[in-house]
Amino acid sequence: MKAFREAFLATLLGVLRTKDLLGPLVIGIILYAFYFPLPFAHQVVHGLPIVLVDQEDSALTRRIARDLSATRQVEIVAEAPSLAAAAMMVRDRRADGILLLPEDLTRSLRTEAPPAGVGIWLNGTYLLRASNIGGAISAVITGDAEEMLAPVAEELHLRPPVEVTLRPLFNTYEGFKDYVFPAVSNIILQQTLLIGAAVFMGLRRERGEWRMPRASLLGTWTAIALFGILGAYFFFGLAFWIQDVPRGGNIGGILVTVPFFAFAVSGLGLFIGSFVDKGFRGMHLIAPTSVPLFFLTGAVWPFQAMPHWVALLSHLSPATIGAHLFVRLNQMGASLAEVGDSLAILVGLTIVYGGLAFWRIGLPIRSDAAGSRRTSGDHPKV
Repeated sequence: MKAFREAFLATLLGVLRTKDLLGPLVIGIILYAFYFPLPFAHQVVHGLPIVLVDQEDSALTRRIARDLSATRQVEIVAEAPSLAAAAMMVRDRRADGILLLPEDLTRSLRTEAPPAGVGIWLNGTYLLRASNIGGAISAVITGDAEEMLAPVAEELHLRPPVEVTLRPLFNTYEGFKDYVFPAVSNIILQQTLLIGAAVFMGLRRERGEWRMPRASLLGTWTAIALFGILGAYFFFGLAFWIQDVPRGGNIGGILVTVPFFAFAVSGLGLFIGSFVDKGFRGMHLIAPTSVPLFFLTGAVWPFQAMPHWVALLSHLSPATIGAHLFVRLNQMGASLAEVGDSLAILVGLTIVYGGLAFWRIGLPIRSDAAGSRRTSGDHPKV
């Protein structure tokens, strides 16, 4: 117990006194919590330019153009004489979309003739912008058409169709930040903790002191995991609150599951760091994996669309499990029973990666006593 306590305290103080460790484990967490969401602070785009091609030039089409100009999302920047001219403007990046109002649009609505077909072409380079343009145009056209047909429907005593009201439940703003930040936060927490643990072990290996008694290793592992636990609580609590990200669905579940995540990641980091000969090589080795690991979380590309072996391989990353575990608990308010499968995998990863760290770094049991005496007063320092 004494060896555990001394190693735990020595590791905590060592991290706080070493800039190579303080950066990823403490400062990096705080900076990423505010730096990453900054580009997505304005989640709802507005004033997106479109080109109008009005082939009918009637009261209805002029009304649609006027109502579109009054919306926040869309701005009609020009009226093109033809679809080809409008497409040229989009290719020249003078507009992000084209709205084609065809001939006989009014007649087809009044006579229930086969629809002439309103055309909407959007620049799909920016997915969120395209979605906003399409939604605004569809809402205006539908509203104007229903209002124009209302007198006819009243004369014929037709009942209006059932109105469907859509209310976003979890992503309340339907914005990019509320969607991507909760998923990316798991990658941020994993990578910073992985780098910190690997650099810590790499620095010890530089001095030839990377192996240690298992009681001391347990204290070291716990101390590094503590930084991950506190960082995750900071992210899922204060940072999400400041950034106004949906949160607080199941706080108790977050408190229970975060330690398993932190111990799994830090155990893997210690194991990886035991193979590098310099502390900075741990960062060089882990940093480039951030983007591939994010794609493997399933937040961008669903598991069902991945090759089966890739989907299975992705579950070796604690961040993949974390994305499906913490988002459900924090944003959706799931119970622990509802995330039982993901939690079981995370517990398994904790055991596996912790076991690898003990196998690689821990001294054999017969050497523990001698190692504890030999290293007394010289516990992990960096």
